[in-house]
This record gives sequence, structure tokens and C-alpha cells, in this order.
Amino acid sequence: MSEQRVASRYAKSLLDLAEERGTLPQVKEDMDLFSKTLEENRDLRLLLRNPIVKHDKKLAILRAIFGGKVSELTEKFLTIVTQKNRESALEFIGSEFRSQYNLLRGVQVAEVITATPLTPALRAEVEQLVRQQAGLQQVELTEKIDASLIGGFVLRVGDRQIDDSVRHRLRKLRSEFSKNPYQPQL
Repeated sequence: MSEQRVASRYAKSLLDLAEERGTLPQVKEDMDLFSKTLEENRDLRLLLRNPIVKHDKKLAILRAIFGGKVSELTEKFLTIVTQKNRESALEFIGSEFRSQYNLLRGVQVAEVITATPLTPALRAEVEQLVRQQAGLQQVELTEKIDASLIGGFVLRVGDRQIDDSVRHRLRKLRSEFSKNPYQPQL
């Protein structure tokens, strides 16, 4: 079974259990901390994927890092995943948990990349566009700046992308001009 499918199932189980016990906000914070730690620490990701390192050693390292910083439920969850020999899926469980949590709460996460910072009016327009695309009322918008876009924007909503940047338009024009059969060959 692929790591992504395994991660999805474990994330769903943790989400359901946390919701049942009424600790969902705390577990969400724990998983955000866990994901952030894995994103920032390449060595930890490599260690969790390494089949040579024994499971009890990996669990001891996870307890040393997260012990006392996460809830008891999250700590037990990490223990179970490690004992089931699924440490390599831990890398994906955090992001999968976040996706399922947002879906449960009716929040659409989107990312907009622009050449310059968005004004409040433009931000509101982009959020409205995301609401129309996703059908969800709550939008969590992440903004990034990339001067190479020249102008316009790139909007990512889930697995869809809208590229309305000047850079993209110039590439399309260049491609169209290079396909012109009447263009003289040098």
C-alpha cells in the first residue's frame, strides 16, 4: 500500500478519535508542530524512512523530541504508528491530517503567488474566487511574492492551479510564435 494511502487512513483514524474524545483542537496543534518539525528537519525525515534504524530507536527519538510538547493522545498515536512499522508514513500523516481537518471544518486552503503584495481589496477578490471554485465559505489564503511573474497571479486551490501571470502569457505567446508555419527559418 502506498505511503500516501497509509497516511490518509492513519490521519482519518486520529481525526475521528480526537473528535470523539473532544481533543481535536489540541491534536490539530500537535500535528501542526509535528509537520513543521519534519519540514524543517531533513535528518529526522531521513531517519524515519531508514529501514536499518530499529523501531524502538525511532520511537525513543520521537519521544525525546515531542515528549511533553504534545498531548497524550498524539504521543500514543506516534507510538502505535512506530510499533506498526509505519514510520515512513509519518512524513505524510501531518499534511493529510491537516487536509482532512480543513475538510471537516469546511475550510479551503489556497495559495496565491503574485509579483507584488496584495492589497486588501485584491485579497478579498481572490478569497471570493476561491469560495466560488471550492464551494466552501471559509478560506485560508497563503500569500507568496515572486517578482519573476512580472504581473498577474498564480492561484492554487487543492490540486487545481490558475496561472494568470504575465510570465505565463509571454510563454504562451512565444510558443504560438514558434509554431507559426509562415515564420522565416534562419
